[in-house]
Amino acid sequence: MSTQQENDTKNRGGRPATGQGTPVMVRLQPDLLAWVDQERAKLDPEPTRPEFIRGLIEEGRIRNSAMDR
Repeated sequence: MSTQQENDTKNRGGRPATGQGTPVMVRLQPDLLAWVDQERAKLDPEPTRPEFIRGLIEEGRIRNSAMDR
C-alpha cells in the first residue's frame, strides 16, 4: 500500500460520536444558568446540565400533550 493510501484510511482521531440526534447549542443568561445548576444539585444523582435540560423539555412535552387531551 502506498503512503498516500495509508494516510487516506488513517483514523482521524478526536472524540468519537456518543449519540444520535442533532446537537443544539443554547446560550443561557447567568441567572437562568444559576437556577439550572441550583435545581440539578437537588437531585441524586446530580444530572449533567444537558441531562437536566433534556429532562425539563421532556416534562414540558408530557404536560403539553396531557393538556391537549
